Amino acid sequence: MSGTSIQHDVLPLAGLRIIDLADGAAEGCGRYLADLADLADLADLADLGADVLRVEPAGGSPGRADRLGFALRNANKRSTVLDLGSGAGRQRLLEEARHADVLVESFTHDEAAALGLTPDDLATVNPELVVVSVTGFGRTGPYRDRVATEDVLAAAGGVLCRSGRPGGTPLLPPAGLVDQLVAVHAAWATLVAYVKRLRTGAGEHVDVSALEAVVHGFDPAFGAQGTAAAGRAETFPRDRPDAANFYPVFPCADGSVRICLLAARQWRAMFAWLGEPEEFADPRFDAIPARFAASDRLNPLIAELFAGSTRDELVAEGTARGIPVAGMLSPDEVLGAEHFRETGSLVETELADGLRAIVPSGYVTVDGVRAGLRTPAPGPGTDAGGFGEAPPRDLGLPPLPAGAGPLTGVRVLDLGIIVFGAELGRVFADQGADVIKVENSAYPDGLRQTRKGGGMNPSFAWGQRNKRGLGLDLRSPEGGRLFRELVATADVVLANFKPGTLESLGFSRAELAAVNPRIVVSDSSAFGARGPWRKRMGYGPLVRASCGLSALWRDPAADPADPAAFCDGSTVYPDHVAAHVTAVAVLAAVIGRARTGRGGAVDTAQADAALVALGPVLARSSLRPGTESAEGNARRGAAPSGVFPCAGDDEWCVITVRDDETWPRLASATGLPDDPDLRTAEGRLTRRGEIEEALARWTAGHSPDKVAEILQGVGVPAAGMLRLPDELTDPQLVARDAFHTLEHEQLSAAVPTGARIARFSTVPDPELRPAPMPGEHTRRICAEVLGLPDPVVDELVEAGVLQVHDPGSANG
Repeated sequence: MSGTSIQHDVLPLAGLRIIDLADGAAEGCGRYLADLADLADLADLADLGADVLRVEPAGGSPGRADRLGFALRNANKRSTVLDLGSGAGRQRLLEEARHADVLVESFTHDEAAALGLTPDDLATVNPELVVVSVTGFGRTGPYRDRVATEDVLAAAGGVLCRSGRPGGTPLLPPAGLVDQLVAVHAAWATLVAYVKRLRTGAGEHVDVSALEAVVHGFDPAFGAQGTAAAGRAETFPRDRPDAANFYPVFPCADGSVRICLLAARQWRAMFAWLGEPEEFADPRFDAIPARFAASDRLNPLIAELFAGSTRDELVAEGTARGIPVAGMLSPDEVLGAEHFRETGSLVETELADGLRAIVPSGYVTVDGVRAGLRTPAPGPGTDAGGFGEAPPRDLGLPPLPAGAGPLTGVRVLDLGIIVFGAELGRVFADQGADVIKVENSAYPDGLRQTRKGGGMNPSFAWGQRNKRGLGLDLRSPEGGRLFRELVATADVVLANFKPGTLESLGFSRAELAAVNPRIVVSDSSAFGARGPWRKRMGYGPLVRASCGLSALWRDPAADPADPAAFCDGSTVYPDHVAAHVTAVAVLAAVIGRARTGRGGAVDTAQADAALVALGPVLARSSLRPGTESAEGNARRGAAPSGVFPCAGDDEWCVITVRDDETWPRLASATGLPDDPDLRTAEGRLTRRGEIEEALARWTAGHSPDKVAEILQGVGVPAAGMLRLPDELTDPQLVARDAFHTLEHEQLSAAVPTGARIARFSTVPDPELRPAPMPGEHTRRICAEVLGLPDPVVDELVEAGVLQVHDPGSANG
């Protein structure tokens, strides 16, 4: 734990009772909810947090074979051993389910039926139970019985097609990122369903598809996109995009650095640093597309400027000039970074009996207390005790109208900007919350600038749907007064400015709590409000660089000094997943105030999201320094596995043999030799090159879909590489109605958009109200929420305190 501890007897989800039957990525759902639960004594790190009961078979879960991964996914939990195939074991589980709030499982449809543990079976025992099913492709659809791994999901979910050098083999993202996303996505869906249960008394079945989580949540093709997207065409390239210019990397005296030149003021500062070369003096270079078009002339100038300086010198100079710069750090360098030690993002701790390592401590800080790792993963069956009594919870909200979203009646004041801010507010708006996007025409949201067109573009439309728009100058005394009046009526304030901005505006958590003690304030930034890096400018690409992720998302066969070797340039990760991380914590705080009567402060460093995803890598690096580097497509300990060519032009598939039982099925289906020495992982790893060359010859004779059909038919994890436009016609996504259509009068055409976070049994799909134009709802909000008469509003508009939408203006 880190931070200044405020005396706070519980973290938000104290008393939430969860049965955890999940395996793999879904285990991380219970872990995060455990992080946010009971902490009875802040001085006693051994106290269990959430009441999460991990149910394992005799001998323990098969996932324990991955000792580090299992330990990180199951910290802060209890463990009991049950034979669910026996009558006594099933009966014991059902008895626990009678007293539980949530049950998380990852059974296939057939497994649940065979065990008599379908959602209907569980609802019969406890009609108020929230049952969360987390599976690779979902419980319905033509692919429901297919098996998934992280790499299969990366291929099928649109991640692989954007990674790797143009014209070369696609490159898988580092292990851990996809699993993390699925777990956080499931945690958000779980709390949404739990709020609905608290407000109605009725349980819910939540069908979480890991595929859909990746499609809609990793870095969605049809979702809010980074500012650098303004530099590329709106069409989707067939090949891997040449993303080197999105967030370019430059060699320097002791490694490499990455820069993000997005805002015009950042470019002007870079122009001055370069000595104001006449070639780039034209004001047209203030725009991203012009700089991208001239990158073949501009980037060599920057490379020459940077070559003789160290990373630290360049970061310091960039920070002083207002230019976002970050050093490309290795895992070992991340472990040695003073910032992460000082903030408590990384801690040395016991993960399991006899296993100590340096690991990420957790995602967020709540009221100054790190909500993270407190107790190591339990041994199998070390706690056979049942659940205690649930604390009473009254969310203080009116009865939920029939057919309304679970968060109806919750008011959110959204000060968020760009991708992270858009996504965080949107997930609340989608579930029925009244999200008021507060903007100032003098400081427009950068997301509005990602395309040409008056204040609206697809990215903004995706990220800001279902919100209302209020134009308000927070920096004026009268604007600050009006904002405080809004706070008095609200439940949540969301912001992701640079650290200290809320305080400078007079809107610290303490100041807002004086107005409304029940307010929950979320303040997020790239590296957090504490530590040596707190003042650094941060975007997702810089976070990745600083957390070791970019160094791992690299072509391992390339020259380490070659900037083109880094293959993470086409994504804004971790913006979207960090927003979901924050949403879970904020909603947990809203739930928690039902018990405490007060709101809270949720602080998120987006860097911590990247660190948590890399937990096993960082742990191994702490145990064996110097051993962790980019593994590329040759996954550790699994053979054959990776990316293989298919019939056609630039067609690829992913195949993973993750255990000895899978190998003979693969060999039988493909005609590979089933030699005795290939029936063990050790034997296959020894002959990896030979096996994978033979497998590549087989895959090259089939289309990606055919490879997946054949191999999935015998239980081998496989998927074709899905390109972004093809998500809209993918049979599984179509069958599950994964996309709806979003319209906006300011767009030239309707755009596809994600339909939902999961398939719920009764929670309705989100509405698709169009994103607001600047100040579009100012008059209505002033009248309905603040009770201001029209003449007063007119005076405030004339004074510039309020802004209203003018359809005839340049932003109209």
